[in-house]
Amino acid sequence: MTRVMAVTFRPGGRLYYVDPGTTDSSVGDAVLVPTELGAEVATVAWADEEAEFASELPVCEGRATASDVDRDQRNRKLKAEVTAIARALIAKHELPMRVVGVDLDDRSSEYGRVVAIYYTAPQRVDFRALVRDLASALGARIDLRQIGGRDAARIVGGIGSCGRELCCSTFLADIEPVGIRLVKGQDLAANQLQAQGACGRLKCCLAFERGLYEDFERRAPAVGCRVDTEHGPGVVVGRSVPSDTVTVRCGDGLRRVCPVSVVTVQHPGKDPVRGEA
Repeated sequence: MTRVMAVTFRPGGRLYYVDPGTTDSSVGDAVLVPTELGAEVATVAWADEEAEFASELPVCEGRATASDVDRDQRNRKLKAEVTAIARALIAKHELPMRVVGVDLDDRSSEYGRVVAIYYTAPQRVDFRALVRDLASALGARIDLRQIGGRDAARIVGGIGSCGRELCCSTFLADIEPVGIRLVKGQDLAANQLQAQGACGRLKCCLAFERGLYEDFERRAPAVGCRVDTEHGPGVVVGRSVPSDTVTVRCGDGLRRVCPVSVVTVQHPGKDPVRGEA
């Protein structure tokens, strides 16, 4: 078992798991977390506890000092300035690009020696003139990186159709490929908009919820099956995976929602009286 705590680099953002090391911290504390660009300030989302992890976790470098917090706030301000400058120059050059994130590296100048700007675009963009103007305005080497819709949604964040924050920007560490077979398996093929996420691609939840739907399919009677319930015999006319229930039309004509665990299948087939599901 490994001691682990979760931190986030922005309010409501994705959670990252780290080894607390010798740091004794509480929820809301500012701590230093190692990243590719050096130690960065993060906020503790939940305090350390024991858990199993397949790989070694980065070790927290201790609590953030006042100077660390000031540096982090200054970096956030500089990133906001770079974003504003980049968006203004993109509009000036009339390019079909959208800035979604900025990284600053090696503070040898005000904005750094290298400024990485992440953007989305519907196709390849000739940004040579834009790079020259950005380098002149920022006094740094410019690295423009085009990313896809899924990565952009992870960086920007947002609210999904379920009413919760996007999975990719909160807890999903790896984004699995999502195929059309998952859409059909979850009865969404008839309405592609229901299967589409905020990024415009198929929802990531279709992949990590697959096991739940497969388990439900094994246990639940199909639509049209005759079943016995505590209200008497009836026919299954609807199913709900999230609530683990089926809707049964009983002999009195009423529809009742029943847990799958209390429904017994008589024999498969359509309703012989009405011939419908």
